[in-house]
Amino acid sequence: MRRIPNPESRIPSQCPKCGCDDESLIEQVDARRSFCNTCSHDWVRDAASHKPKFASVDVLVARVGLRRDELVTLADVGALNAFGYDRRSALWQAERAVRPSGELFTTINAETAELAESGFPNPESQIPNPDAEAECPLKPMNEAERLVADYSGTGLTVGRHPMALRRDELAMRGVLRACDLRAARQGRRVRVAGMVITRQRPGTAKGFVFLTLEDETGIANIIVRPDLFARDRLVIVEEPFLIVDGVLQSQDGVTSIRAEQVQGLRGVDVDFDAHDFY
Repeated sequence: MRRIPNPESRIPSQCPKCGCDDESLIEQVDARRSFCNTCSHDWVRDAASHKPKFASVDVLVARVGLRRDELVTLADVGALNAFGYDRRSALWQAERAVRPSGELFTTINAETAELAESGFPNPESQIPNPDAEAECPLKPMNEAERLVADYSGTGLTVGRHPMALRRDELAMRGVLRACDLRAARQGRRVRVAGMVITRQRPGTAKGFVFLTLEDETGIANIIVRPDLFARDRLVIVEEPFLIVDGVLQSQDGVTSIRAEQVQGLRGVDVDFDAHDFY
């Protein structure tokens, strides 16, 4: 089940420092150099010139003493990609690495880790390993699955915004981006969609509810009438993503939408904490 990563076969667009594999966050500076927007690391795309702090997942577990749930979370969010795995392959290796190996193999692994850290060749590398060529049976995560894993493990993502994954479909349904509202005519009927990051119902607002929807370009402010809130309360309070139809209005330089219809937006189910009624 074990697969030994080959440094020469690593993806050129993967950051050797933080393991970021999102191509939208890796900039090609010139023919050979790349820059990672996640950790601000600048490097020459030559994986052989980079020596990782930990030689393998086994060395990481042996030296740091990670629990199974901690290692699985690191694999799930892509933190182990620097070892040459995709996320699912890292999950596969994590399950193997945390299995009890017994006193004999624990001693061998500790000695191997010390040799690797000292720069000496690994004596086990000359011994055929029956698991060395075993491939992970799990398919690599697609972008939507990586997004779900990011929010589940860290509460945020360094990849694209969830709404960006639905943008083509939403554009066909007449949904505007948040940045498009500034150029729209006041009083125009518009449709917007986004992640609900705040829900507010001030005691002085006479029952009006204020929502903030976030998409990949910014935020849209939504005003919900008391009767609409009473009618669609469950949708407004429980749905993490909303589509709102309403009338655009601008007052004192603040653009908002007076909601007339609210519905949930099904699709990528990410787990995040909204600021509700603070």
